[in-house]
Amino acid sequence: MLIYGRNPVTEALREGRVDEVLLARGVDQAFERQLRALAEEAGVRVRLAPRIELDGLAGTTAHQGVLAEAQELSWADPQEIWDLAERRGEAPLLVLLDGITDPRNFGAIIRSAEVLGAHGVVAEERRSAPLSAVVAKTAAGATAYLPLVQVKNLPRFMDELKERGVWVYGAAGEAAQPLERTDLSGPVALVIGSEGDGLRRLVRDRCDGLVSIPVRGQVSSLNASVAAGILIYEAARRR
Repeated sequence: MLIYGRNPVTEALREGRVDEVLLARGVDQAFERQLRALAEEAGVRVRLAPRIELDGLAGTTAHQGVLAEAQELSWADPQEIWDLAERRGEAPLLVLLDGITDPRNFGAIIRSAEVLGAHGVVAEERRSAPLSAVVAKTAAGATAYLPLVQVKNLPRFMDELKERGVWVYGAAGEAAQPLERTDLSGPVALVIGSEGDGLRRLVRDRCDGLVSIPVRGQVSSLNASVAAGILIYEAARRR
């Protein structure tokens, strides 16, 4: 796959997933030195190219002057979530996605989850954006550090989580239970629905509770990735 953006390419180099790097002529020298040092350490060729060539390959001008041919991003084994929580000595904090098909929202949620200390992001096989270059770019390198898990049936996976003692809370704007009155200090999974339809009925029914984020403006709802960031932050703050 082709990935672009400074953080995604840098992290992919550190992971050893890159075959070749294209660098736009005229990028700042400090970044070029850093990139070349990483590429040399990884045994990867760096080729200078006109910026217009990167524009065409990336399909956008938002590549920040660097593009790489890299191995595909891959889904993690669910056990990696529990292993990460155990290594940190923390109660598991998961983010479950129900119908997040926009790759930018998907990438932004992954980034927030990693930055704020979650232990994994879980998506359903048929109702999720694929792991693409856009997801990698928006996640800004977070895909290198956070287990991304794909399951065939999200409601069934939620049942498995509850059997392991994880409390599952779904985000719903109309929910009577406000976020600040919800106990998020233990093992928790936060479920984020699609912007258009919210949580599916089967998913809502599997939740231990539905929580809302208090809003004060005239617009009634938040972008899915923004809502996810608020929920994850609040869970992390309670720990």
